[in-house]
Amino acid sequence: MADDAALRVPPTHEIIVVPLEHEDRHALLQQCIQVRIAVFVTEQGFPLEVEVDEHDPTATHWLLRLLPSLKPIGTIRAHKVENAGSSYYKLARLVVLKEYRHYKFGCNLVLALHDWAKDHARNSGVTDFVKVVCHSQAVRADSAGAVAFYRKFGYEEEGDLFDEDGEPHQKMVSRLSLAE
Repeated sequence: MADDAALRVPPTHEIIVVPLEHEDRHALLQQCIQVRIAVFVTEQGFPLEVEVDEHDPTATHWLLRLLPSLKPIGTIRAHKVENAGSSYYKLARLVVLKEYRHYKFGCNLVLALHDWAKDHARNSGVTDFVKVVCHSQAVRADSAGAVAFYRKFGYEEEGDLFDEDGEPHQKMVSRLSLAE
């Protein structure tokens, strides 16, 4: 039993934000994309041509990497969507390499994105809540827990399943309180 607990102690790591103005943005963005390709393309079989999209150049990315090696092992991204007088932040491309998933790093990445979205909203004059939307893989055997994963953060399903990149997805919405 003690051995199981020892195995769950995460390795030393950091999560860095890769904003648009970061001096090493290109190199760090490439590391994010390589982790995504390892998971979405190699492991899950999504087509390479849909992995890198029009949002990558303008989105904020987070990179999870081991210390001191700086080996990239996870990533997530967000961008603001303006839609008919309202706005929200789109959480996308959350991945952690398979051998590191048992450390719950995905939770850390989502929380880092949430903190950023709340700060960004406050700085934009929003005072009540910030809306975050994601499209969760819904039916794949290797992602059966994705909808339940997002529910743990207060996300709720909205609408019916839909096709995205050839797989069923569920729109999930969270309204994060900005009250201190």
